[in-house]
Amino acid sequence: MNFENIIYSKEKGIARIIVNRPDKRNALNQTVRLELRQAISDIEEDEDIRVTIITGAGDKAFIGGADIVELKEMTPISCEARASTLGQQLYTDIENLRVPVIAMINGFCLGGGCEIAMCCDIRIASESARLGQPEINIGLFPGGGGTQRLPRLVGWGKAKELLYTGRIIDAAEAERIGLVDKVVPQDRLESTVTELAETIASKSPVIIRLLKKVINQGMYSNLLDGLAYEKSTFGLCFATEDHNEGIAAFLEKRQPQFKGK
Repeated sequence: MNFENIIYSKEKGIARIIVNRPDKRNALNQTVRLELRQAISDIEEDEDIRVTIITGAGDKAFIGGADIVELKEMTPISCEARASTLGQQLYTDIENLRVPVIAMINGFCLGGGCEIAMCCDIRIASESARLGQPEINIGLFPGGGGTQRLPRLVGWGKAKELLYTGRIIDAAEAERIGLVDKVVPQDRLESTVTELAETIASKSPVIIRLLKKVINQGMYSNLLDGLAYEKSTFGLCFATEDHNEGIAAFLEKRQPQFKGK
């Protein structure tokens, strides 16, 4: 696959997607969205991939938001079409990707960029990161899931404050309210994310896949439905070779060799 606006690589079970428009704060234009969808589709089909990392090129921005020039030209019809393909649907595809996704947040993480980060399973930010949904300042509100995912992460009151004001917050506040999961110095960001990715990649991919489905199902259902889904899915673990390997390795006091079966 040839990409113009993202850098996509795969090594040792870890896929990396780097939005590569540093001169535009890695803003999301149509080409970036199309290429993201291609990369996500490839990861979904590649059984060797166990973890995905999404980040932005340079240290100025993760993703600075949508391309404002394109927004200026949008119509209600084109807006609905994008939401169904390269907007809401793309973000939902990232959220439901079969492998865990880690957002490595460097610099500005705004608008659509913040929405993509919220779709990831884990968000790790540098101390210089700045996050927010400033759409209100140009007469819009988030249309890629931000109105729904932000309240679920930080609570309804805090989400409304951020959405109503468009306030951009620093990494420390983002960690305090639960918008990011960990903040590290800029020079430790990549190593911290890589170490986490390698740890997850060492676990059973088939169990991780089931686990992610159970967690995501529970996020958008009530407790009783979530527990029922957990109970029914938990039993599937016992049908996997990786479960048998995990038990054997524990009893034999060695590291398990998971194969994803």
